[in-house]
Amino acid sequence: MAKLAQSTIKYLIEAKFSADGAVEKPDVIGAVFGQTEGLLGQDLDLRELQKTGRIGRIEVELKSQKGKTRGKITIPSSLDAAETSLIAAAVETIERIGPCDSYIKLVSVKDIRSVKRDYVVSRAKRILKKLIEEEIPNTIEITDKIKESVRTAEIIKYKGLPAGPDVSESDELIIVEGRADVINLLRNGVKNVIAMGGATIPHTIVDISKEKITTVFLDGDRGGDLILKELMQITSIDYVARAPEGKEVEELTKKELFKSLREKVPVDSSKEKTEKDLDKKTKKKLDKVLDKMVGTRAAYIFDENVKLKSKIPLKQFNEKNDKIKNAEIVLVDSKIDEDLVNIAEERSIKYLIGKEVSKEFKTKTLRLYSKEDLAS
Repeated sequence: MAKLAQSTIKYLIEAKFSADGAVEKPDVIGAVFGQTEGLLGQDLDLRELQKTGRIGRIEVELKSQKGKTRGKITIPSSLDAAETSLIAAAVETIERIGPCDSYIKLVSVKDIRSVKRDYVVSRAKRILKKLIEEEIPNTIEITDKIKESVRTAEIIKYKGLPAGPDVSESDELIIVEGRADVINLLRNGVKNVIAMGGATIPHTIVDISKEKITTVFLDGDRGGDLILKELMQITSIDYVARAPEGKEVEELTKKELFKSLREKVPVDSSKEKTEKDLDKKTKKKLDKVLDKMVGTRAAYIFDENVKLKSKIPLKQFNEKNDKIKNAEIVLVDSKIDEDLVNIAEERSIKYLIGKEVSKEFKTKTLRLYSKEDLAS
């Protein structure tokens, strides 16, 4: 099958659809090819057009809810305007998707070249503005750049680890994740800093935490959470500071950096936060249950004693279902997405566990686990 190069796309057909039942992406794509076949003659047959690269890959986005499926179909075209319009009109004639009655409505046919022209003009304005603003830097900016360059050049190796020049003499140290974090702290005048330099915590960090007052300064993401848990098990750190949620230490501004360090907490306070994690025995038990659930598309409800209360189809996992009332732990045979998280928080569930977690979510009392987390 020929691939439609991005540069040859002239138009983009966008249509929305609904189906009276649950359908998948292959059903939608099959309906587009199957129900338009022969409609416009051999020259405009979609399969042939795609083979020759005049029609690109058909993209489908969909969502099933309450027994219906809705979504969007996108078809890139390098045909001329008239031929593209015929293809767009033909798509609207589709009446069934898979086994279900369906309705398809054209949303738009976009001229990609027009969109690109708009982008070029907009981008040119931003480039020109930047040139005007930065062509003649002021004296303060030049001075700051010189200072930053000097501070960045101060990075050293301390027993093989990236560090600031004051590591040996200082009684208090800041431990960060990587070399880029050290550079950012040096850039802002903090010189008593050392990096772990990798996912595995080196012996140097273990030893230095016993000898000096140490503050570990970690990224505000799940990776930072995992590193903190390991540090607490094998080191003697005294304080914990975290970057704002979703941010990394290396990208913090001076204001954000010093605010995070001022808000450091004693390590005992951080331990209280991590004690909400499931213990290894419970994780092992739930991991086995999750293995048995594969293919069921179900939700298993457990109480605070990790006792199974009930099993329900995943589509019945909603705010109105009393079977999930007072649930402590819920296992789902699915990827954890925003809808599942919202329902779990609404019903005050404490632990939601699935095959994987689709992205980072901001939650207050709810803890999310993937199958990988259970095995760790």
